[in-house]
Amino acid sequence: MKKIYLSLLILIFSHCVLLAQKEQAAKAPEPQIRQYWFVMLTSGENRSQDSVAAQKIQEAHLANIGRLYNEGKLKVAGPFGDDGKWIGLFILDCPTKEEAEKLVKTDPAVAAGRLVYEIHPWYTAPIGSFEPGKPKKPLF
Repeated sequence: MKKIYLSLLILIFSHCVLLAQKEQAAKAPEPQIRQYWFVMLTSGENRSQDSVAAQKIQEAHLANIGRLYNEGKLKVAGPFGDDGKWIGLFILDCPTKEEAEKLVKTDPAVAAGRLVYEIHPWYTAPIGSFEPGKPKKPLF
């Protein structure tokens, strides 16, 4: 009889431990995945500007990057370091592809035809650099 009680007690204890583990797992937050917009910038057809004009476009391009970052719309931007077809990329935080395209078109290098773009949905957890909203510290 003692063996039955002991077995029953072990079974109940094991069940309680399993329930507690399940409850703890249910309380643990799962990382949420959020959609962003990956913008691939490639070389445009209109790259015939003289060096002074090209420099002005580049300065305006960088100023636009700073503006979009400070508004919380641009999470990542940067050039590629080789001579490949890809020139640079943006990762934008906005609800629709149409808004992403509208933001990309504010770039002076895109408007001048020096850069063209492709936009694709891209997903990651909204943490670190990808936290929604304006950055805590402005870029410029």
